[in-house]
Amino acid sequence: MMNISSIKTHMYCPMKLYIQNHVDINENKDYQLAIEIKKLKIDIQDLIHKNMRKIKKEMHIVEIEQILSDNIDSYIRSTADAIRSMNLGIESSQISQIIDDTYFNIKIKALQIKQSMMIFDKHAFEIIDMFFPNSMYSYLLKDPQVELIGMCDKIEIIDGNYYPVILKSSNPPVKGVWDQDAIELVACAILIEEEFGTDVYVGFVDYDKIGDRRPVVMDINLRKSLFDIMREVKEITDNKKLPNVEKNVKKCEKCKYHDICIKD
Repeated sequence: MMNISSIKTHMYCPMKLYIQNHVDINENKDYQLAIEIKKLKIDIQDLIHKNMRKIKKEMHIVEIEQILSDNIDSYIRSTADAIRSMNLGIESSQISQIIDDTYFNIKIKALQIKQSMMIFDKHAFEIIDMFFPNSMYSYLLKDPQVELIGMCDKIEIIDGNYYPVILKSSNPPVKGVWDQDAIELVACAILIEEEFGTDVYVGFVDYDKIGDRRPVVMDINLRKSLFDIMREVKEITDNKKLPNVEKNVKKCEKCKYHDICIKD
């Protein structure tokens, strides 16, 4: 059964997928580290959610930021220590970036909450569903018919409708979302449709770095693109087809398999 993570790797670089499956015999820690960092970001959102319940409509914006930030820094650092104990190689720069992004997003969230409380004349706990709808996190999904399995970062349930949400720490494009993010999102949508017997028309990519949510329509063209890519992934993983890849300097220099690739 194909994992969404293989599709993501293929979208980033088909050669990386090939090497991971047929050349690299060591345990791949990068994937596990990415999972742990994503879990950390979800936990941070859960803490902000809980902290929001303490906010009153008469509070100043600075006080709102302080309340939203309560216990965030200590939790990030203690979780980072736990990840280090797993020997996953998380770097100090990664932790600093997570902290910076989190506090930037808290500033944005504080402004949004203050404005909403003024408009509706309500305390934060009375409008919390506007910011944190009923959700399921890190939900494992699978569809035996299409032979696909994967974890959806977040599934929001609003008025009986299911909306897949994926969290990204990368910089977004000027408009819309990156192709690989759209493909990951539609893969989650298809699995949600099978799991819950529903139709999914829209999903969202949350670009954490700038606190921006961008919608993606789950149309027929995007679905066809996913199945085309799944066929390509299957050729690489099952049939050991060597992909023909144009080198990208920026990507290649950062890749752990750079030295293997340049040998050709």
